[in-house]
Amino acid sequence: MGYLLGVDTGGTYTDAAVLDGAATVVLAKAKALTSRPDLAVGVAGAIDAAIAAAGIAAAEVEMVSLSTTLATNALVEGQGGRVALIFVGFDAGELARAGLEEALRGDPVIAVAGGHAHAGTEVMSLDIDALRSALADLADVTGFAVAARFATRNPAHELAAAALIRDLTGKPVTCSHELSAALGGPKRALTAVLNARLIGMIAGLISAVEAHLAQIGVTARLMVVRGDGALIPAAMARTRPIETILSGPAASVAGAAWLTDVPDALISDIGGTTTDICQLMDGRPRIDPQGAMVGGLRTMVEAVAMRTWGLGGDSAVTVTEGLIGGLRLGPRRVMPIALLAQTYPDLVHGALDVALAQNGPPMDGAAFVVPLWRDVPPGLDKREATVASRLAQGAARMGDVVTTRMEHPALMRLVTRGLAMIAGVTPSDAAHVLGLTDQWDAAASEKALTLFARKRRGDGQRIAPDAASIARMIIDQVTSQTADCLLQAAFADDSRDWGDVTPELLAAHPLTMAGLDGHSGLIATRLSLGVPVIGLGASAGSYYGAVGDRLGTRMIVPEHADVANAIGAVVGQVVMQASGSVTAPAPGRVVAHLEDGPQTFTDPDAALAVLETALTGTATARAHAAGVPDPQITVTRDINRATVEGQDMFFGAEIRVTARGRPRIAAN
Repeated sequence: MGYLLGVDTGGTYTDAAVLDGAATVVLAKAKALTSRPDLAVGVAGAIDAAIAAAGIAAAEVEMVSLSTTLATNALVEGQGGRVALIFVGFDAGELARAGLEEALRGDPVIAVAGGHAHAGTEVMSLDIDALRSALADLADVTGFAVAARFATRNPAHELAAAALIRDLTGKPVTCSHELSAALGGPKRALTAVLNARLIGMIAGLISAVEAHLAQIGVTARLMVVRGDGALIPAAMARTRPIETILSGPAASVAGAAWLTDVPDALISDIGGTTTDICQLMDGRPRIDPQGAMVGGLRTMVEAVAMRTWGLGGDSAVTVTEGLIGGLRLGPRRVMPIALLAQTYPDLVHGALDVALAQNGPPMDGAAFVVPLWRDVPPGLDKREATVASRLAQGAARMGDVVTTRMEHPALMRLVTRGLAMIAGVTPSDAAHVLGLTDQWDAAASEKALTLFARKRRGDGQRIAPDAASIARMIIDQVTSQTADCLLQAAFADDSRDWGDVTPELLAAHPLTMAGLDGHSGLIATRLSLGVPVIGLGASAGSYYGAVGDRLGTRMIVPEHADVANAIGAVVGQVVMQASGSVTAPAPGRVVAHLEDGPQTFTDPDAALAVLETALTGTATARAHAAGVPDPQITVTRDINRATVEGQDMFFGAEIRVTARGRPRIAAN
């Protein structure tokens, strides 16, 4: 029997794990730094090290599965390509619904006439000439999202618009009906916009993995973990990258369930950028019925009910305003000083030594800027180009990159677009100073935190006396914010109805704090989590012991918690679904909304049978394409019909067909 290879690419590390063919034992694991802009370097490092540690030949690997947090991180940090939304048949006011305007972030919207009615009949012809004219002015976008009114009832206008866009531009196009069969045009449009924004990023990662596998002689099928933990073929993930949001967290849930025998728990996975929390119930993750929510945006992607916060080992550390001047971590990710010093030791130590010789902290906060390109990218405005030119030779001190106040917004635009990264003080640096980890340059962290401690509070006093003190404050803040995230998740998912009080307010409520503190006076309070917490992530062992103590619960950090995502990537199943609806727009008229357009019937049962057969064929074909030879088929029917005055009245139905199974363990 061959072997299984799981790979997880996160914001900081790329992990790999080799399991036996029956997925019962972890034979080896490895980590490599996620490399930007060339992801292939980190991917190759992790894969090669894991295969070597397992003592097997690359050709013996018979299945490879990939999970990633790149899509999740990009949405949390507001990164991704520039896209154009083709909005067919909608009113301008509908851009303000479902967070669509926020998701667009100023990207262009082309509103054209067209669209269909609820029953799938055409309301107005698609204005193809207006679309053709508008496309001439959109040369700077990386992809397109197309959303048409009631496209899930009739996709004709989305398909026609997509065909024209591909013909004229050759760029990727996402149609909203391809991502969800549900109604809700603005929300489908939002999902399509995010998908289009992520295509280049995820395609680049998949290409990097496939190229290295081919180079070392692995011919196995490549699968990708979807946001609900299921596996999909890499080709599908290329065109539907939105389905990989929460891919890494979903894989971590599968890994946690595999690594522990705990059926009910909260899983908390801390990475470089985010902390992801999910409830494990009877050994399975909760699925969010409303669609995945990431970065404050609610999508139509079915995924684990994961709550994501911008808190990780690489979170930016800032001093809060006020006389006392506390700390806040995240949501923005920066590169740890200790890590930057591994690659640019002369730059980092030289700049920090000069700053230490001065009386106060440097004006730029001892921060640095790292370019994430090989060649200066095109399409920059004047200030962006000026800032980029100062990074032509590689990383540089912040004060040398941004010389005027007007240039800082230009730098932040480069960061938002994923073209540059800021390096600064992080919890990872604090962990180095306190001896909790020694993976990078601890001396650089010591110097950076010494400078950070010189920052002034609102009362004019230094924030901390020395590097060790500020490092302890940062680690304590990790504990505090992680506990707050877990409390919010617990209050949100608890079966009790808390009324109109939000989980955020409940977690911060004085009574909650008193309960955690074990206050005893005229009122005695005790509060703790009712289930254990499974801590995952490379830094879980460093941070999470204190979190369990704070929340009064058992904290479980299992063996291999540092590569749980990579393990979870190869222990899941392929799950392919196809959904559709039948409507009754008029007495004696029933419409089955099929992939190739609506079909009219007079008998509801005939329409239901045709739709179910079509959906079963689609789901089965998708499972076969994913390598499942004999999938298990389940059908879920939600039929709205009643007997009124002795007559059978049919009002509509939704059908979902699911095909699932383990992919064939064999090479392509």
